[in-house]
Amino acid sequence: MVANIICIKWGTLFGPEYVNRLYSGVRRNLSQPVRFFCMTEETDGLHPDIEVLPLPVEPYAEPMAAALAVANRQGAMRKVSLFRPGLVPDLDGPFLGFDLDVVITGDLTPIWQMPADKIAMRHDWTEKRKGRPTGHGSVFRFDPARHGYLYNDLAANPYAEVEKARGSEQRYTSHKAMDNSDFAYIPGELVVSFKYDCLGLPPINYLRDPILPPEARVVCFHGRPKMSEAVTGYKGSWIRHSRPCAWLKDHWIDRAEADLGPDWA
Repeated sequence: MVANIICIKWGTLFGPEYVNRLYSGVRRNLSQPVRFFCMTEETDGLHPDIEVLPLPVEPYAEPMAAALAVANRQGAMRKVSLFRPGLVPDLDGPFLGFDLDVVITGDLTPIWQMPADKIAMRHDWTEKRKGRPTGHGSVFRFDPARHGYLYNDLAANPYAEVEKARGSEQRYTSHKAMDNSDFAYIPGELVVSFKYDCLGLPPINYLRDPILPPEARVVCFHGRPKMSEAVTGYKGSWIRHSRPCAWLKDHWIDRAEADLGPDWA
């Protein structure tokens, strides 16, 4: 069975190399063939094996933007376009989706093989600490044929849905799935946070290189340091200070260059 992988890229925050390296990381860490999609308005620099989906101007864009402006979260829910039923007419099976600020570090099979009838996300670190159920949006598995309400409900009532989710796509997605009894958590040891699970707090982060937890399959770079900062070392924050991260350079850059060639990674 082909593994359908999807991501979204808009604006200029991430260059095409982020998409290409993600593509390489996924295909190197799944045993079956990969069909990789990127929704974007800018195709320059993308590897030719990546299938491009046009970034749409949604019919609900204006009221959604108005609600996001109130929440000061402009653009934060563009990812909902990925959930549209029929997005890929010949799609067979579910999607496994990723944000671009992640690195694949191990076998993705346990995540890919999670129950197809569930929307799967990792428990958000901050929300879990506060005793709240929200999922984290960096890694998400869903089936547009089963879970089309993720798109349809927002399209039908965009202002109210964005207001209810307080402008957070991951809150909208995970809580909507929970409301429909369609949610499952990805095991936390498989999807880890660089700043919470790899760095350590001062003085450890000054004395020790960042660690890669042994069961980690995906490392998320939410907040600071960013991936490019962590590769070379980050000194912009006392609490998030990071020594240069050799394993990030290996998994994110070096292996992608060996896989795709330096022109693409």
